[in-house]
Amino acid sequence: MIIDFIADYYKNVEKQPVRSQVEPGYLSKCLPKSAPNNPEPIEKILQDVQEHIVPGITHWQSPNYFAYFPSSGSVAGIIGEMISTGFNVVGFNWMSSPAATELENIVMDWLGEMLKLPISFLFSGKGGGVIQGTTCEAILCTLSAARDRILNKIGRENITKLVVYGSDQTHSALQKAAQIAGIDPKNFRAIKTMKSSSFGLSPDSLQLTVESDVEAGLIPLFLCATVGTTGTTAVDPIGPLCDIAKRYGIWVHIDAAYAGSSCICPEFRHFLDGIEDADSFSLNAHKWFFTTLDCCCLWVKNPGALIQSLSTNPEFLRNRASDSKTVVDYKDWQITLSRRFRSMKLWLVLRSYGVTNLRNFLRSHVKMAKLFEELVGSDKRFEVVVPRNFAMVCFRVVPSTLDKEPVNKFNNELLESINKSGKLYMTHAIVEGIFVIRFAIGATLTEERHVVAAWKVVQQHLEANLNMI
Repeated sequence: MIIDFIADYYKNVEKQPVRSQVEPGYLSKCLPKSAPNNPEPIEKILQDVQEHIVPGITHWQSPNYFAYFPSSGSVAGIIGEMISTGFNVVGFNWMSSPAATELENIVMDWLGEMLKLPISFLFSGKGGGVIQGTTCEAILCTLSAARDRILNKIGRENITKLVVYGSDQTHSALQKAAQIAGIDPKNFRAIKTMKSSSFGLSPDSLQLTVESDVEAGLIPLFLCATVGTTGTTAVDPIGPLCDIAKRYGIWVHIDAAYAGSSCICPEFRHFLDGIEDADSFSLNAHKWFFTTLDCCCLWVKNPGALIQSLSTNPEFLRNRASDSKTVVDYKDWQITLSRRFRSMKLWLVLRSYGVTNLRNFLRSHVKMAKLFEELVGSDKRFEVVVPRNFAMVCFRVVPSTLDKEPVNKFNNELLESINKSGKLYMTHAIVEGIFVIRFAIGATLTEERHVVAAWKVVQQHLEANLNMI
């Protein structure tokens, strides 16, 4: 019954308004004030799901979903999740479920090889990979490892001197990780980027900022460079940034949460050039790699740094395998003790599709993004604001279309009117004061016809909004 319910959901998801249309607090008016004393039949529960929960869902799996970044799923990912949930193991160390640990070792090396990561990041070298929940966790773990590595040399009392670097386009996960890790908020650097450099982090700007901090007696600690920023999918130049970081002993983490998946395609692999000099690298397989949430893949060159920072060894967890130091205990590679069997779903995705089909899926999304980019370019009332790198197009209505109407305000209202219609869902970014509409393709069910239809909706709403000026 549940399988049929899910299958019907996917069959009909295209008919649903993409963004939920409910108002805050709607659900408390639909459900009882307290839990039932006696069991209720699954038929009644599913009826409530359909009537009360589905209207409050924003449909991330809809083919008309183009907001944020995709959370692409697949039959393979869902089945893998079912198997994992059915086993319901708590794989904190090797002994607690050897298969869960060893499968994770294997699939992380498989995916690392597909990405052509240096062997120094793989278990087959001296590095290794771990599946975290999200990028927020991956950055916090690596930042904590970098922090402890330096403080063990210079003394814990010097934590107030440590500096963390990113750009003004770096994901807010870096700032949150710095706060949790105890970095002085005054020592967080969000270095300004420019449209002239496509909003990538300038090595010269990093150099000047680091030099200024060193002269002030501060200690450069950690740099988060991004391949595919959230706002515009900008790419930071990894090689030149790593060259600077190396001179100052800065730990470099590469956040490729969205765009990293595309680098299994040879034509996109150049975006990772220079990664051999980084310390850690992560991507979210649950974004654009057909693996259901959550599945953030993190590779590190020096697992010992993570282990030294994050491990605890209480007596109740001691066992012969762990004491032998011949196995991986993933509890020491992450924030939490308990962990899910996430590698199962990634394994099923890799095996069910194969590298060739995965590449073709990703390329099909990029091809559709090129089509949307061409459609925007064919209408002089719009412009593509920044170069397209992957499968997202940033566009807006140009000022000349609007006479004296404030351009940012108009684009904001245009976006809201489109989203309110329920026909598609997009989100925005602001770069150098410019409000841009982000059209991110990556939902598994999206086809070219959905992209063409979405563009027609955008044009229709533009004309309607112009008539209201």
